[in-house]
Amino acid sequence: MSQYTLAINGTLHRVDVPAEMPLLWLIRDTLNLTGTKFGCGIAQCGACTVHVNGQPTRSCVTPVSAVKGKKITTIEGLSPTGDHPLQKAWIAEQVPQCGYCQSGQIMTAAALLAKNKQPTREQIVAHMSGNICRCGTYNHIIAAIQRAAAAQG
Repeated sequence: MSQYTLAINGTLHRVDVPAEMPLLWLIRDTLNLTGTKFGCGIAQCGACTVHVNGQPTRSCVTPVSAVKGKKITTIEGLSPTGDHPLQKAWIAEQVPQCGYCQSGQIMTAAALLAKNKQPTREQIVAHMSGNICRCGTYNHIIAAIQRAAAAQG
């Protein structure tokens, strides 16, 4: 066991966990932030995506020891009131069906819009290609990202 102080969603958390523990399990099981989902466990689906220093990161394969001293943001920290332009657009475009992949999709999309305020459809598709939606709502996801981009100017 190792002690870490981690900055998650703007709050410092002191934890005593194994260095190799996946960040996902720290977030979900230790901190009870359950918006980040377990999907595949091998960084292939994107359901577990969080931001580490602003970069989309698969938390299921990222050991806690790798994020020491870095800023971590989960879906809960994207907007404490749930009014991030992407969250609003997700509702307006009726993206969620089962909803399981949505937090990872939104976190990946937020990273895109942070770098590129007005991405083309092709840029959106390319950036989001690593996130899987078992319900197949890809056209709704693209529309929601386009809506959020337009809303943020």
